Order: sequence, then structure tokens, then C-alpha cells
Amino acid sequence: MGELTHFDAKGEAHMVDVGAKADTHRIAVAEGTIRMAPETFRLVRSGTAKKGDVIGIARIAAIMASKRTSDLIPLCHPIALTRVTVDFDLDDAASTVTCRARGECRGQTGVEMEALTAVQVGLLTIYDMLKAVDRGMTMTNIGLLEKAGGKSGHWLRDETNS
Repeated sequence: MGELTHFDAKGEAHMVDVGAKADTHRIAVAEGTIRMAPETFRLVRSGTAKKGDVIGIARIAAIMASKRTSDLIPLCHPIALTRVTVDFDLDDAASTVTCRARGECRGQTGVEMEALTAVQVGLLTIYDMLKAVDRGMTMTNIGLLEKAGGKSGHWLRDETNS
């Protein structure tokens, strides 16, 4: 197998050939947070936002986005996800919602992009559903927390690689 790069011998972009890589069970976990005004947070917590169940709709949007990652990210391989879970943690004191997505597949390439896409679309959906009452929301700390499977093995975020 040649070097894994998105550039061919002429320096032009192309999709990396993963054909010689072994199928392995692969997982990735990503997370991100959206901060909002306390009044906006209360709408989410109470389920009384005018557009409906913010968390429920954000969960569906995140799962759907993870399945469409290769349509959104140039040169990203389409993969057959075997499982996607999306959870939300609400922090009353900070008026934040944290989205955590876990993607799994059995394949030749990882699911990091799918987990990261799920988190970002989940947070963007929350923003979209609440922007009429709070345009000052901010999304932060979006990143990969863990990946496992494949040649590079297991990686876990810690303070040294944050």
C-alpha cells in the first residue's frame, strides 16, 4: 500500500486508496458544547421552545448528518456505519448543552469525521431552533475524544493533546 495522502504524483487532489487496509471494528467519539443565555437554556430544559423538542430534533439531525458525511466533506470515504449514538448533557449552572456522538463501523477507514460531523450538526440544529430568541449562542470545544480500530490503534484525548 502506498503513502496515505490526498495528493497524487502530480500534486492533484484525489481520494486516498484504502483498498489494501484490513476491515476492523472502528469507533470514534466526538464532543462539542453550545453556550446560550440562561433564558434560552430554560426553554431547552423545559421543552417549551416554539419550534418544539430542541434536543430530540438535534439528535435526529446529528444521526442523519453522520450518515451523510461523505456528501459534505470532500474526499471523505463513504462508510457503512453500524451504530451512531448521540447524547446531550445540559448544564444548568453554565447554560450549556454538550453534544457527544459515537460512531461505529466495521471497515477499512475510521469514523472520526462522522462523529465530528454529528456533533457539529447537532449543535447547529440547536442554534437554528433557538436563533430567534438568542443569536449570541456560541459553539466551542468541538473535538475528537477517542478513536479505536485500524492500524493506528487506540487514541484517547488527554490534557497533553487538547
